[in-house]
Amino acid sequence: MFELKWLWKNLEGDRTRYILALCLSVVGSSLMIVNPYIGQRIVDTFIANDNAVQNLTDQRGLLIMLCLGMIGFSLLRTGLAYLTTMQYERSSQNVLYRVRVYLYNKIQEQDMNYYDHNRTGDLMTKMTGDLDMVRHSMAWIIKTIIESLTIFLAAVIYFFTIDVELTLWLLILSPPIFVVAYIFAKRVRPMYVDLRERLSQLNTTTQENISGNRVVKAFAREDFEVEKFTDKNVNYSKANKTAALVWLDYFPYLETLAQAFNVILLLVGGLFVMNGRITFGEFAAFSALIWAISNPMRNIGIIINDIQKFFASLTKIIEVYYARPGIVNEHKMQDKQRYNGSIEFDHVSFKYGNVEVLHDVSFKVNPGETVAIMGSTGSGKTTLVNLIPRFYDVSQGRVLVDGNDVRQLELDELRGNIGVATQDVLLFSDTIDGNIAYGEPDLPEEETIEYAQLAAAHDFITKMPEGYDTIVGERGVGLSGGQKQRIALARAMAVKRPILILDDTTSAVDLETEEHIQKSLRELEYPCTKIIIAQRVSTTAEADRILILDEGRLIEEGTHAELLAKRGYYYEVFMLQNEGIERQVTDHGKE
Repeated sequence: MFELKWLWKNLEGDRTRYILALCLSVVGSSLMIVNPYIGQRIVDTFIANDNAVQNLTDQRGLLIMLCLGMIGFSLLRTGLAYLTTMQYERSSQNVLYRVRVYLYNKIQEQDMNYYDHNRTGDLMTKMTGDLDMVRHSMAWIIKTIIESLTIFLAAVIYFFTIDVELTLWLLILSPPIFVVAYIFAKRVRPMYVDLRERLSQLNTTTQENISGNRVVKAFAREDFEVEKFTDKNVNYSKANKTAALVWLDYFPYLETLAQAFNVILLLVGGLFVMNGRITFGEFAAFSALIWAISNPMRNIGIIINDIQKFFASLTKIIEVYYARPGIVNEHKMQDKQRYNGSIEFDHVSFKYGNVEVLHDVSFKVNPGETVAIMGSTGSGKTTLVNLIPRFYDVSQGRVLVDGNDVRQLELDELRGNIGVATQDVLLFSDTIDGNIAYGEPDLPEEETIEYAQLAAAHDFITKMPEGYDTIVGERGVGLSGGQKQRIALARAMAVKRPILILDDTTSAVDLETEEHIQKSLRELEYPCTKIIIAQRVSTTAEADRILILDEGRLIEEGTHAELLAKRGYYYEVFMLQNEGIERQVTDHGKE
């Protein structure tokens, strides 16, 4: 099967250890028949024998050797079991480590479209629970299967050497047990696929609730979130119970058939002893090893249960393992160069699925220019700037940087020439200094402070308990929206890239702070082409050019003065914002 081939592939580096573990399992399980054989010799020679007393006297050395042999083989099996378990654990843990690293790297290299279609909770489940299920299967399920099968075969072979007919009487129960097990496996597999999906939904709900805890509290929706979580939890619990109850439906049949082995042994074996067909010692050997036949049959349902879980989890892992990003780094280069910073959109159209977001957009930005982009919500502003670092690929047309189609540029080099401050600010659970220097880990402390000052962040940072060494909570919890925006802006400027994209990064700051930031952007010490998405005219007024988007189309383009003269969308926004300011001043004067 493909899943097992995948497992074998990822065992590379630990195959010898795992094969050794399998061999030790076979050897250790085969040795289980030794003690029953020694027991048979003791019973037939020293207990159920007409000359038992004489034998105890004449063959005392043999008795001692047989007893020491039983002890020795018991200790040997214990040592082998320990060694075997260690080999299984080491190989499975090594595979777990390698696959987890590979999956993490695989997820990192996926394009934005992958994240748009995969839930965070589902990816977390694959990286944790599913991987651990695979490790558990390698270390215990496969081990259990090998050992059960080996013990069963060794016992059957040993029984055949004693009495073929009695062995066949015992094996008569095997076919019905396998039929019951097959029916159970066929019924339960889809249930575990559904169970795993419900677990992903539960994890997704939990992750979203924890990440959005401020919003939940702000709207006093704790009860609603608890109810939503409870609903997902109930669904998962029901699926778990359903799968468990299916096993209970078949358990009585399997257990009854397993117990029937003892009944057959007592009836047929007892009759054979009375007829003198087999000795008491041979009957004792059958009794000592009957569990080697009944236990595998009894455990077959549990094994199938775990195997179904294993394949359900492995299927999900393989989905990530073989996921291929639509945007890949096909042009590897050793020496990465610094771009001049020219940008051109050449008849660009873009679709999310079947929905067209941008339509035939064309414009050019010269190196060092500052271009502002305005437009109503949903007009395609963020999508447009996401095409420059190639987070998405265009549906039609071309995006060019320094005259080269971004699809022909080395991806790391392209993104290494672009600094980005996103609309949805994400700060990591690190110090403020670490967040500002995220794109440039070796950034000197004095430069960190310099860029924080340029982003108007230095003053509030120094007032924090530990200054730049203050730990920021997850996603910036504990900071205001404006503070997070300013740290993100400092992070984008600190990398000193020739292209700087700012997606509405001053929307949460006051006008005085915004003016300071605009001045800092104009006076950056390194040459930089700036693309700024903004809704305030105060932000766009001093841009070299302003682009107006509406429903994915470029409807206006020009300087502040030129667009005011056109009396279009930009003029209307200008008038609305200035009328609002005038009205506030007038109302304040009346008071």
